[in-house]
Amino acid sequence: MMDSVTRPFPECIDYLVENIKLDPYFNEYLQWALANDIPTVIVSSGMHPIIKAIMNNLVGENADKIDIISNEVEARPGKSIDQEGGWQIKYHDDSGFGHDKSICIRPYAKLPADQRPTMFYAGDGVSDLSAASETDLLFAKKGHDLIQYCVKQNTPFTVFSDWSDILKKVKEIVAGEITVKDAAREGYESYQKGEAGLNGHAK
Repeated sequence: MMDSVTRPFPECIDYLVENIKLDPYFNEYLQWALANDIPTVIVSSGMHPIIKAIMNNLVGENADKIDIISNEVEARPGKSIDQEGGWQIKYHDDSGFGHDKSICIRPYAKLPADQRPTMFYAGDGVSDLSAASETDLLFAKKGHDLIQYCVKQNTPFTVFSDWSDILKKVKEIVAGEITVKDAAREGYESYQKGEAGLNGHAK
């Protein structure tokens, strides 16, 4: 599918920067996370230069405080990325999605309990499923595919509509008002009850 995109790479960046909007409340979450020394990492199947340019536009100077783990871009043989049809994705690894997101998370997940950080993960698609089992609390975007895949795999998750939901729940966990395990369990149970109610109405 990417082969059908022939614009020079700088034009692709400009187009996406102009048209992509930031999820509501992400900046509010980021400000709070920075103030509380909570790292924010973008783990993506996209391309690093595009993600970086988008974040620079939407977040400003704080973009440099967000780590990005993603695919890269490279010139096709004999061409330049500045030429039409001159670039291609340089995949992060050899997995089916070009980036198995669990690989970058697993080393932290395997640390001893007294060294292991609490890991929150927000996603919306099937490429996020591999990372879900490595994290402590998965936030799955309402109305997107990740929820259905998690249900099939019986993977606990909490539904979010926008980043205000994530900010509220993470604040509760950091403040000690709820444990991350209880938050994951309650989020999944809440979704299941909601689905049961909808199915009951359908009848």
